[in-house]
Amino acid sequence: MIQAITATNIIAVISTEDNRIDTTVASTQIRFLVKFINDLDGSIEYCYPTSLIHERYTKISFSYLAIPTVFTGINLLPAGHWKYEVYEVSWIGTIVVAPNTAPVNETDVLPVANTNGIVQGIVTKGILNLTEKAGTEQVQYNQHESPEGTNTIYYGQ
Repeated sequence: MIQAITATNIIAVISTEDNRIDTTVASTQIRFLVKFINDLDGSIEYCYPTSLIHERYTKISFSYLAIPTVFTGINLLPAGHWKYEVYEVSWIGTIVVAPNTAPVNETDVLPVANTNGIVQGIVTKGILNLTEKAGTEQVQYNQHESPEGTNTIYYGQ
């Protein structure tokens, strides 16, 4: 599970190497496409985070941007639980994470070229617990006066 706060950068450590799909290329030729799915409204956000692949784990950094794109950063709202799926994208040639060279979702297929990324498949998934930054999205309850009479409800005869 990843713990994060809205409107801030997010750093996570996840396991990707044990589920690596394309082992024919070096880890320097791999990028990760992350899909976030909101539990409340079902909205979906994609992002290519900055990643640093180690032998046993991967350190992933998501940049916060007020107006994000899949290539630049994220702005996840509302706060709450988001499911995430991490997809492995591999390149044979020069890596350019930009429109027309990097897939924008897990089903995007680009023309065959060494400079275009190929989605290999899902390598891990989990939950992101996103907490609000200023407390504006917290659930608020109203306290009502106790009833004067009884709360008994009669039914039947």
